[in-house]
Amino acid sequence: MKRVYSFNEGGKHMIDILGGKGGNLAEMKQQNLPIPNGIIISTTSCKEYYLNNKNISSELENEILEKLSELESMTEKKFDGDNPMLVSVRSGAPVSMPGMMDTILNLGMNDLVAENMCKIFNDKDFVYDVYFRFIQMFSEIVMGIEKERFFELKEREKNKVQLIQLAKEFYFSEIGERFPETAKEQIFMAVKAIFNSWNNERAILYRKLNNIDDNMGTAVVIQEMVFGNLNNKSGTGVVFTRNPSTGERKIFGEFLLNAQGEDIVAGIRTPEPIERLEKEMPKVYEELLQLCEILEKNNKDMQDIEFTIENGKLFLLQTRAGKRSSQAAIKIAVDMVKEEILSKQEAILTINPAILPQLLHGDFDSSALKEATLLGEGLPASAGVAVGRVMLSADRIPTKALTILVREETSPEDIKGMSLAQGIITVKGGATSHGAVVARGMGKCCITGCGDIKIDEEKRELTIGKHSLKEGDFISISGYTGKIYLGKIPLTKPEFADNLKEFISWCKEIKRLGVRMNADTVEDIKFGKEFGAEGIGLCRTEHMFFQNEKIWSIREMILSETEIEQKNALEKIYQIQRDDFYKIFKTIGEDKIIIRLLDPPLHEFLPKTLKDKELMAKNFNISLDILEKRINELKDENPMLGHRGCRLAISLPELYNIQVKAIMEAAIQVYKEGIDVKPEIMLPLIIEVEELKYIKNNIVNEIKKVFENYQQEIYYKIGTMIETPRAALLSDEIAKEVDFFSFGTNDLTQTTFGLSRDDSIKFMEKYYENNIFKVDPFVSIDKKGVGKLVKLSTEAGRENNPKINIGICGEHGGESESIDFFNSIGLDYVSCSPFRVLTAIVSAAQAHLKSRY
Repeated sequence: MKRVYSFNEGGKHMIDILGGKGGNLAEMKQQNLPIPNGIIISTTSCKEYYLNNKNISSELENEILEKLSELESMTEKKFDGDNPMLVSVRSGAPVSMPGMMDTILNLGMNDLVAENMCKIFNDKDFVYDVYFRFIQMFSEIVMGIEKERFFELKEREKNKVQLIQLAKEFYFSEIGERFPETAKEQIFMAVKAIFNSWNNERAILYRKLNNIDDNMGTAVVIQEMVFGNLNNKSGTGVVFTRNPSTGERKIFGEFLLNAQGEDIVAGIRTPEPIERLEKEMPKVYEELLQLCEILEKNNKDMQDIEFTIENGKLFLLQTRAGKRSSQAAIKIAVDMVKEEILSKQEAILTINPAILPQLLHGDFDSSALKEATLLGEGLPASAGVAVGRVMLSADRIPTKALTILVREETSPEDIKGMSLAQGIITVKGGATSHGAVVARGMGKCCITGCGDIKIDEEKRELTIGKHSLKEGDFISISGYTGKIYLGKIPLTKPEFADNLKEFISWCKEIKRLGVRMNADTVEDIKFGKEFGAEGIGLCRTEHMFFQNEKIWSIREMILSETEIEQKNALEKIYQIQRDDFYKIFKTIGEDKIIIRLLDPPLHEFLPKTLKDKELMAKNFNISLDILEKRINELKDENPMLGHRGCRLAISLPELYNIQVKAIMEAAIQVYKEGIDVKPEIMLPLIIEVEELKYIKNNIVNEIKKVFENYQQEIYYKIGTMIETPRAALLSDEIAKEVDFFSFGTNDLTQTTFGLSRDDSIKFMEKYYENNIFKVDPFVSIDKKGVGKLVKLSTEAGRENNPKINIGICGEHGGESESIDFFNSIGLDYVSCSPFRVLTAIVSAAQAHLKSRY
């Protein structure tokens, strides 16, 4: 097994083995681009390291030493030699994880090397600055000593040679061992630290947030050092081949003169915009433009490039696909098709469907913005807007609160807080600093480099300009402009931009799986149709009663004591439903609509608080005691498995009959107005074929009465939800009685696992921590269990009813991995909330492309 590779032994096709950084460096080497030479320790070696109880095997050690010897020959430099070799040791996972793992610069430094470098560079300050940076980074990354402790030493001791000795003495006092002097010892300790960083807390959390496989492992890149901190003709920078916030086809980036790479990425110093490099070093700038063009065309994607300039000579240290805002992602994909860099199919596969809901956040209301108080302004680092309470510590951010994280500068340790916040502001750093890059990857609005902010952590306060704010005060921020406003600014409805319309049209051309919406109101239907929903896969009739005062009709029926009282209440329900469905049918037009008859237990329509109970008792002129008694009579011990769904249709058939009458009369009225409506009536929670037959017979008879009364017949279908294992197992029998199945995967997951979605929140985190569950089964379909039931049910249903239409209407209908599975087993459609329709359309197109190629 080969464990270590030189740059000329691989390419980007080997990213799984060489990691993203290593694979792309090897690719650049093949193209003779200006990169410092180096070697790559494979991801396989990382996995071997963990299997070997976190020990580097003798085989790996020998291969590393052999490749380092080759590197010395290639560069004509030697560790501890007269012309010393220094290297960086950097992590490089197969999937980009910016800032989540570790990097150490300047390895190979010791007293002898420092003396030899002083002779070569004739600059003692530079050499000892490099030396001190190495000790500080090595101590922090390898041994866990806080870097601030070294900065304190630097503040106290101005003699640079003496500072090195103090730093080593401090290292000894903290660790109890001497600072390692040989390059071999330093490198092997660093390699172990990089391997260990694969499983540090922030890396594990980042993988969880981005659904990255924990078993990939990281590669380690050992690369010859070039020095951006050598002099004023040297520098370091990051450049994107297009604007990562807007997608504009123009390079975007920043640089610092006389600096090393970590200075710019960490946001410690606020850098200069990349355009200024043209004035400082015009030849280097022109070469950089040419390299950006080459790398983007070769990799067929926007690139994020790290570079260093050493004494006027340009070196590329890394290229990778750049993190970008959701707006930029769509624009770049569409533009690259028009520029003939990508095909439509390739462009579709570049988009992460999870980013698409971020396009629906809208912007600040323009009239409200004119009246808003402007607090300050920074760099617009990640597009979008956010409203939330100021929080000054990532650790204090609540799980379910609207917050804006405000930090001096973000660090990888802030990853959890960043994931919970609606937006991010940093005092220091530029548009390519850690905070900006991670925010764009998360789809978070971000402002960086707002130097007017002064933070007082002890008092939990900040000042910005003339204004003082406490932690918990509301602010509004715009990642489009970099502006920060006081208080809460209302948001406008999102617009369906032209680029997005065009991109979605390509996806609809390519996908096989239908995409419908879960919608119960005219507003939701209009919204979902605008984004491309192909009808309604779930209209929940109970939701229609939670609007305005409509719930009182259901409550009146529940409290009715005589047949006449019940009849009067049902008449009110009928009128409400008929009016609502008329509006819904007019809005949905000729697209199909699946209407689920009442599903929840009746007690859910009754008040929960004492205040609401008192109001209801007053409205119906009954005592509070009688009301409480009625509520207790209706209450189920286990509501999800209680008196709900089809069971209501058996114990109270009049209720379902009234609903069906209202649906069909409204449909006939719309049909007579020239719209060919297509209502499909769905029964919830069916578990027995005879149960289904009984309810279906009642419904069909009611529909016949409507048709006879109006002397008009129209299209309709009757189907059922499959949301229990028993229903799934009886699908062959059920299919003979219905026109369609719709898998209610929310309840099917609960009943299959024997797990409450609401209660499981209290303990499921331990399941993820211990790798019992990789993902939440209520978010992404459990293919092994629930998925198998869906597949078996689909096959059994089609065997007895080849014309049956089968879809899914649970939360999984808007999740990419689940959609890929549903496409693979041949479902006809998925249905999801209007806000997830875009995600579902793109996911369906990607699933079809993956199945074809």
